[in-house]
Amino acid sequence: MNKEEHFNKSKMVIYQMLPRLFGNTNQTFKKYGTIEENGCGKFNDITDTALEEIKKLGVTHIYYTGVLRHATCTDYENYGILNNNPLVVKGRAGSPFAVTDYFDINPDLAVDVDARMEEFHALIKRTHENGLKAIIDFVPNHVAREYKSKRKPSGVKDLGEGDNETKHFLPQNNFYYLPGQSFVVPEQIFNYEYIKELKGKSYKENPAKATGNNIFKPNPDIEDWYETIKLNYGVDYQDNEKKHFDHIPDTWVKMKDILLFWASQNIDGFRCDTVELVPAEFWEYAINEIRKKYPNIVFIAEIFNPEVYSQFIEQCGFDYLYDKEIFYLTMREVLLDGSSARELSSCWKKVNGYEEKMLRFIENHDEQRIASQYFTGNPRKGLPAMVVAATMGKGPVMLYSGQETGEPAEKAEGFSNDDGRTTIFDYWAIPQHQKWMNNGQFDGGLLNETEQDLRNRYNLILNLCHHPVIADGEFYDLMWYNKDNSSFDGRYIYTFLRYKNREALLIVVNFNAEKQFRININFPNELIELIDINYNFTLFGQDVMPGKKAFTCDYKEVFDDGLFLILEPLATHVFQLEFDPWK
Repeated sequence: MNKEEHFNKSKMVIYQMLPRLFGNTNQTFKKYGTIEENGCGKFNDITDTALEEIKKLGVTHIYYTGVLRHATCTDYENYGILNNNPLVVKGRAGSPFAVTDYFDINPDLAVDVDARMEEFHALIKRTHENGLKAIIDFVPNHVAREYKSKRKPSGVKDLGEGDNETKHFLPQNNFYYLPGQSFVVPEQIFNYEYIKELKGKSYKENPAKATGNNIFKPNPDIEDWYETIKLNYGVDYQDNEKKHFDHIPDTWVKMKDILLFWASQNIDGFRCDTVELVPAEFWEYAINEIRKKYPNIVFIAEIFNPEVYSQFIEQCGFDYLYDKEIFYLTMREVLLDGSSARELSSCWKKVNGYEEKMLRFIENHDEQRIASQYFTGNPRKGLPAMVVAATMGKGPVMLYSGQETGEPAEKAEGFSNDDGRTTIFDYWAIPQHQKWMNNGQFDGGLLNETEQDLRNRYNLILNLCHHPVIADGEFYDLMWYNKDNSSFDGRYIYTFLRYKNREALLIVVNFNAEKQFRININFPNELIELIDINYNFTLFGQDVMPGKKAFTCDYKEVFDDGLFLILEPLATHVFQLEFDPWK
């Protein structure tokens, strides 16, 4: 089977975790707490038992977030790791996306800091031995302001080494400079508690370098990525974004070598951060170079502009793209009752031709938790959304650690504040996840009955992804045919078919948390030919979701009167259809 056939016939189910949070059993939850006070998960906490239980969810890949060494306020100087100035670190733990050494491992995650790479290798080995694959971050657009590699391979020049700092832009420089100007830390930083405690007073950077989110001034704002510096891929942003690619820019080569380094560590894929801030030409070059040696490695793009989806698939060679701007944002509005469920039909229409390349999710580290008071406030409201995310297309679906146990992300953790997100900047833990973890037993022993039921439903949903009809079947949206159906409320009900080789599944969900619906779903006659069934049949439907509902009807009922169903609030039905007789 070649690579393309593999991707078409296997549906990825990704479990995203921050190891820093995943294995942490500490329940101090002190705002701005240190690693000693609030604790920190380690690679070694992700045991065989943990991996076995994750795999039982239907997971195929684990996205380990925050593996690379990044800026932190924790002192590791005794281990030969340079301390970071707290004025350019977001929170005590620091952002996983402000990398300080592309060739090193985050020391927070190791029991033996000196053996951190060995502990990472052991985790990858455990992951594979448990039948799972491992994905890590590649952060190509920016690095921490105090980036300096201590573990780069022999003969490798560091980023910025040899740059001409007197020039704003040179194609072979790794950074952008602001000659004659010094970097100015945003004034609000001095009000943060951890800065006061760590006595952060000054930070010197002269000349100032451009900030990661394309800020070409010496004084970025507090909302900017002020803790990072922008990498130079040969694009002169001060000259109408003119490209200088006649000779391969030095940054291209260095970043390609970083990808090769990590690919050689036996990982299975990269989740690539903010890909649009890096020129498409680099991705085409780098992915092609990596695939020469590692043809099966997966590249996933965090991307926000649907207008360039085709470019990043066709030209750059990405396997999958985050479906945030279309699917996630549409689904969010549906969950908040700001949009009709009918709007979900636009999700597949807008990515027509790239449906199997879209990675869908309801939560990730950037987004608010479903159960948060700032989102739905009810973890069960995420179930219809997750059914649609998992079954609408052939592309991957992703679950964020704690989502399956209904984590609400309460409290102000520190730098992250109380915003409905689980912090990526602070030493913290995930309370609902800790209940499932049960002090390392990973058996859900501390979850109550309602919480257990929620996780069991996620288990069913994600395992459904491996049904051949969901993994590789065709999609048929039934909403258009029920547009004028007075017995069908498209404001809250969404329904579609998946079918393959005379097998078919009918998916029906109700997004309303309070109202029961008695509906009739109408079916167009063209489905008879598409599914390849006999005109004179009896249809049996068996629900594979909890509740064990079933129905029986004949041809006339289906195509003349419609399929009658009673949908309870937040109903999620996936009916296995059987036609008697077949053609």
